[in-house]
Amino acid sequence: MARKNPNIVITGTPGVGKTTHAELLARNTGFKHISINQIVKDEGFHEDKDEELGSWIVDEDKLLDYLEATGLDSEGGVILDWHACDLFPERWIDLVVVLRCDTEVLYDRLEKRGYKGKKLEENMDSEIMQVLLEEARENYKEEIVVELDSSGKEEDLEGNVGRIEQWVEQWRKDNVEEKDGQ
Repeated sequence: MARKNPNIVITGTPGVGKTTHAELLARNTGFKHISINQIVKDEGFHEDKDEELGSWIVDEDKLLDYLEATGLDSEGGVILDWHACDLFPERWIDLVVVLRCDTEVLYDRLEKRGYKGKKLEENMDSEIMQVLLEEARENYKEEIVVELDSSGKEEDLEGNVGRIEQWVEQWRKDNVEEKDGQ
């Protein structure tokens, strides 16, 4: 049975607005927003914590088994919100949105979150070097990877979500209506 709705990954460096975008998109589309960070914490899908960076070392096998059990591969309509995307099998994903942000804006956002030292430096380097954009391009077909600016204006958020909603409508036309009509 083919999915009636696409699955979307919203990824990017911490602080670029992944959760804000995912929550608004979920509200507007009725899709299920899955915050991977929250699942890792709530379900204990971590092996340890990197104290220097203040981040969990994720047990990827447990996480993937959990996600597969949600029916995301068969049902669709899921927005995965995480700072990485290479973990998710390509067959699950129909669109990868990589949010990017002006580095001055991002620096201020991360400082407000209490990031400092190595954690702040590594995240800034990741954004500057386009690490997550390159990861997306290496792991998914070029045509499903989209880079959007999230430097902070309200119009950016609404415009980005609007673009994703248009993409969802086109995906439905191409993948559901076409098949129903045959």
